[in-house]
Amino acid sequence: MAAYVTIQITACGDTNKKNEQSTNTEVATETTEDPQNTVSLSAEQYQAIKIKTGKSELRNLSAAIQVNGKLEVPPQNAVSITVPYGGIVKATSLLQGKRVSKGERLVTLENPEFIQLQQDYLDSKSQLEFLTTEYNRQQELSAQNINAKKTLQKAKADYLGAQNSVKGLKAKLSLLNINVNTLEKNGIQNTVSIYSPINGFVTQVNVNRGTYVSPNDMMFRIVNAENVYVELDVFEKDIPKLKIGQMVRFSLANDSASHTAKIYLIGKEIDKDRSIPVNCRITEKIDPAMVPGMYLKASIETGSNQVTALPEKSVVNFGGKSYIFLPEADKTEQNNKSYSFRMVEIQTGVTENGYTEVIFPQEFNAQTEIVIDGAYDLLSKMKNSAEEE
Repeated sequence: MAAYVTIQITACGDTNKKNEQSTNTEVATETTEDPQNTVSLSAEQYQAIKIKTGKSELRNLSAAIQVNGKLEVPPQNAVSITVPYGGIVKATSLLQGKRVSKGERLVTLENPEFIQLQQDYLDSKSQLEFLTTEYNRQQELSAQNINAKKTLQKAKADYLGAQNSVKGLKAKLSLLNINVNTLEKNGIQNTVSIYSPINGFVTQVNVNRGTYVSPNDMMFRIVNAENVYVELDVFEKDIPKLKIGQMVRFSLANDSASHTAKIYLIGKEIDKDRSIPVNCRITEKIDPAMVPGMYLKASIETGSNQVTALPEKSVVNFGGKSYIFLPEADKTEQNNKSYSFRMVEIQTGVTENGYTEVIFPQEFNAQTEIVIDGAYDLLSKMKNSAEEE
């Protein structure tokens, strides 16, 4: 019996020791840190970098949508110069970038068809005068019951046909900027001139002297950039955040200066790239350097929220991810003090006025001290240490 008890006690003792060892192993495993995510500084290095620590804080940051876009002009401010009839360019002095005024001559064209149209008009006008007189005469005869009713009807039909022919030819000549009053007074002209319908700048020149222009070929494009606006491409996930009147801050691709605009139109159809166009009216004096077609980056302000934030320089980017550094317990070995820091991955949100919204891991204590100055120096030291190893 005594032997049996002794065996039981011994077995229990061995089991307790195994459990303690297992527990100690688990604790050690939980507290072990990835050495690749830690960096140590000597006292001299610590003083040179001038590390500063602090805590995260709640700040009101504007929630914003980052988008791309370009400058555009309203349809009424851009004109493609074409002609309804073909012709040969006889004269033009336009170059890209030249400023033109409304009513200014752009190009002179010549074509035998222009002459034929004028001749047809003059012939039809003479015929109309004759048929008008004949119709009036037949009306007088009909009133006296001298002529047949059929004769009056024929005179009326001829008169109305000639009248319609004159109106049609007059409309065709109007498309060529030929004034029929001038034509009747001065006779047939060999060329026609095309004039600018708006003030603006020439952005495209597709012809030169001697070029044959087919009907509706674009010879020039003229743009008035005085009413340039911002067109943004907003992806469908951000559409619910958009409202008319929201402030937009944008900068051109070739300029770091910030400009402001406001949303005034939101598209109602999603494009193939899953985005919608959003039109914004510029709220400041339009810079002459703003040229239609320029690409830009913009931030749409969708409101202000209270979020957890850190100074922008306390968040470092490495390998496409965002990190912060946490100070570890100081160590002293052989009178040499060292400082350790651990890198922790976080998520970031909007950045404004030097502060960045941060989203910590679930188990993170918001009251933990964080390196707020010197984070990039620590990242550089960590990279160098990894390369040396």
